[in-house]
Amino acid sequence: MNRYRLPAILAVAAAVAATACSAQAVPRVMGSPVASPTAEPEPARTATPTATSPTPRRTAPARTSTPAPISPFTGLPGDHREPVLAVKFDNVRAARPHTGLADADIVYIEPVEGGLGRILAIFSSKRPELIGPIRSARESDLELLRQFGEPAFAYSGAHSRVLPIIGRAPVHDVSPAHAGSAYLRGSTRPAPHNLYARTGELLEKAPKASVAKDIGFRFGPAPAGGRPATEHTVDYPAFQVSFHWSTSDRRWTVSMDGEPLESASGPAPQASTVVVQYTSIRPSRFSDKLGNNTPYTESVGAGRALVLRDGRAYDARWSRPSPTSGTTFETETGEPLTFAPGQVWVVFAKA
Repeated sequence: MNRYRLPAILAVAAAVAATACSAQAVPRVMGSPVASPTAEPEPARTATPTATSPTPRRTAPARTSTPAPISPFTGLPGDHREPVLAVKFDNVRAARPHTGLADADIVYIEPVEGGLGRILAIFSSKRPELIGPIRSARESDLELLRQFGEPAFAYSGAHSRVLPIIGRAPVHDVSPAHAGSAYLRGSTRPAPHNLYARTGELLEKAPKASVAKDIGFRFGPAPAGGRPATEHTVDYPAFQVSFHWSTSDRRWTVSMDGEPLESASGPAPQASTVVVQYTSIRPSRFSDKLGNNTPYTESVGAGRALVLRDGRAYDARWSRPSPTSGTTFETETGEPLTFAPGQVWVVFAKA
């Protein structure tokens, strides 16, 4: 019974009982009057309140939200269990604009013969339908890729003496020699700048490719310090890449050889974080058909770096102790240098 209604009910019952007692008549007897006994009114019966326990409310178990998985390559929400696909992009003027590059998680620029720069792009959290144009691999690609485990590796070919090295490397070779049906030639450009591939078919040929894992990048709020920076340019002997901070997009737009980088498949690539990684770039054992030596870019070791994020520049140190370890970046005071979540560009420059 409701605890607020009980007193009212008891009061009503008492009033009814009292009224009944006052209206009760004494019997009248004919003849000699007989002293009537005084009627003893019966006490009103009142209900004994019964203690009632409130009905317990069932409390729903607290819901614990499972945090969304975060890509170790971009710091953005995404399925980090997707396989890793590394792609060598052609990057001379005749090969631009690229297809699918804006969907890469990481974009590396490394020097090649003749003072040019070529792109090695890492895909995992996004998978564009088509990528390209695709060009040849270099020996130093293999050292750089070791930190990704055993990724699928798409390239168009390599020096005849580099091919056996690739064959022994911990990568899943999805070049035309091993995944020919995934490749096609475009009709709008002349060869060799028109080789493209379907990413889905490439990965079908590499079912055991490694999934994304920690390679040393750390993402979060901007560190203290730094200095304002709205643009930065890295010069190779015959190639130039520039980054310009866009206050409206909150990203770095990219220019190559003085021209804004566009995309043949949608929005242009934009970097949330740019790393200029200064390292040893030495002559390798190989040369191209014209006799130009192929530079070897050392990605294992330690050195200085410049990190651009949020319109500021930070002096940093990079470290990669072994080929299988990731690359970490620290501030000048030894704290982890956090990247802004999004696409990361790493440009190798001569120390």
